[in-house]
Amino acid sequence: MEFYENWLRPAGLRDGSIGLAPLAAVLSFLRQEEGESYGFVMGRAGEYAAEWTFHALSGVRRATLKALPHALRSRMALRLARGLVRDTYKDSRAMVRLRRGEGTFDVRGSIFCTVRAPVRQPLCIYYAAAVTRLFVLCEIEGTARTAQCRGAGASTCRVAVVVSKPMGESPRPL
Repeated sequence: MEFYENWLRPAGLRDGSIGLAPLAAVLSFLRQEEGESYGFVMGRAGEYAAEWTFHALSGVRRATLKALPHALRSRMALRLARGLVRDTYKDSRAMVRLRRGEGTFDVRGSIFCTVRAPVRQPLCIYYAAAVTRLFVLCEIEGTARTAQCRGAGASTCRVAVVVSKPMGESPRPL
């Protein structure tokens, strides 16, 4: 941990003052770690980014978001996730498709999945963790998991999204 903390400081991550070269170096070193280190660290990073994104909203906006009907709240959570992708790396973009509670969250230009040779494990765990955490923060029962990863040889990074219907609400298509 001390090695990585030397390169990346939490305040720098939060305010975006860490350069691309140190970030790419740390990601490269982290991918080479034994065991589940990469998945754990990237999952936690995605959760933290979701927390920062959600809490950066004004109190009024957070309250309004939570008061929306479930279908709109789900879409707003995914809109927040799209902004998070853009804020994570300026050359990244996300496209969201959601219909009847199932959809995809495609990431173009992921900083995490830029590798010289394909790897065995998906590298875009960060995005799935961020979407899942945003669902929790927006009081939505839903899941997100990495379905495809460009770093693992796929044509794009894709997160599969499933939004559950809340108890007591009539079933309406999203």
